[in-house]
Amino acid sequence: MSDEKLSLEQVDHVAMLARLGLAPDERELMREQLSTILENISLLQSVDTSAIPPTAQVITLQNQMRPDEVADSLDRDEAMKNAPDSEDGMFKVRAVLE
Repeated sequence: MSDEKLSLEQVDHVAMLARLGLAPDERELMREQLSTILENISLLQSVDTSAIPPTAQVITLQNQMRPDEVADSLDRDEAMKNAPDSEDGMFKVRAVLE
């Protein structure tokens, strides 16, 4: 790890990119915190990862499927009972596109 810290100009630049308005005391705090983060990243970069294959996902993804079962559903009259407006057994809504 190096003891080199970010300059206040670099902190100002990062704050500008992030659209952050920093007070003078916040600039110094941000300088310390960002420098520590960069030191930790530098330490991580020194770890040998040549035996580890590149991955985009840490855990294996698997679809969670439920069995497809036929079940009773609402009949049309029951479904339409709470509809604010209906016509010919269908929900009636205002036109979205003209």
